[in-house]
Amino acid sequence: MPHHHLNSTTSLLNRLIAFPTISTDSNFDLIQFAADRLESLGAEVHVSLDGTGQKANMFATLGPKRDGGIVLSGHSDVVPVENQDWTSDPFMMAERDGRLFGRGTCDMKGFIAASLAMAEDYAALDLARPVHFCFTHDEETGCLGARALMEELKHIGMKPSACIIGEPTLMRIIEGHKGCYEYTTEFSGLAGHGSVPDAGVSAVEYAVRYVSRLMSLRPELVKRCPEGSPFEPPYTTLQIGRINGGIAHNVIADTCVVDWEMRPVQTSDADFVKDHLRAYVEDELLPAMRAVHPQADIITHIIGEVVSLEPMPDSEALKLVSELTGANTTDVVCFGTEAGLFQEIGIPTVVCGPGSIEQAHKPDEYVEIDQLDQCLDMLEKLKRKLV
Repeated sequence: MPHHHLNSTTSLLNRLIAFPTISTDSNFDLIQFAADRLESLGAEVHVSLDGTGQKANMFATLGPKRDGGIVLSGHSDVVPVENQDWTSDPFMMAERDGRLFGRGTCDMKGFIAASLAMAEDYAALDLARPVHFCFTHDEETGCLGARALMEELKHIGMKPSACIIGEPTLMRIIEGHKGCYEYTTEFSGLAGHGSVPDAGVSAVEYAVRYVSRLMSLRPELVKRCPEGSPFEPPYTTLQIGRINGGIAHNVIADTCVVDWEMRPVQTSDADFVKDHLRAYVEDELLPAMRAVHPQADIITHIIGEVVSLEPMPDSEALKLVSELTGANTTDVVCFGTEAGLFQEIGIPTVVCGPGSIEQAHKPDEYVEIDQLDQCLDMLEKLKRKLV
């Protein structure tokens, strides 16, 4: 029997999909819509803007101002739809064959819609512990919004006891995932004629040396693999995504750019890689480059550092969601979420939400209506934990 809030959830999801919150654009209208709804239910709502004034996070609370609350969290941004072959308008929700189609239906506005629908029931309760709603910007581009929000949460004066991140997991409980650290390293050298290579500084050559050193760390990371690591592969990985530099066969390249990433299973691995590269650049590469051209440089830009979610078998979040869903098994995934950031500031966190990651980021993204129904059942049972 469908949950009594399913129609409300579907209606709310339709509204949320209509906000084209691609990460390059503003999400403010969606956040304001959610804030208005929660404020009308009596929630205390905090909306914070990023430096541009175009992106917003929201943290709202129903119930008493005390520790021990439950956080329902989701990101409001979605990935682009350009060059994707959609059957219907990606920003106009469509229903076909028990599925709701639209950009963000599973990743992850379906969970946000279900949370907003259930807020009406939570507001009607005599809450003994608070329920928090946390909606962020720019998860898809490095968890930028959540990273800023974590700093704010440190100062709100309340310590939630559990957080549920509603990423699409087919309502399975995910207790761990690797981190995802993305970087762009820029090499600046000195251009010149290819016939006298020693008179210039080839940014491409130094980029190749950098990449070779980076790849030499792969076997070291295999050796550092934690015993019993549940991931596949079980160790931290490194990968080069793009190298771009130079303009012709006979011209010394004065610029080169390397895009690379690592997926750490533990923060210490990320520190190991970064410390090693920093020493290599400062002690070997830069002195050699600047001996020819003092203005030569190597600069690494952090594109995003999504920290890992480390399994915590006895966490309050795991116990809570296991009881709410009836599941007695957990899993780990290869994709990143904001969960590790909550865990970093001491809030036990798991990932559990409607839809499949297999549909995320693709044309004709969808969420099964049955998945939303299961999510609502979980959030319905949460009421017993709040009074």
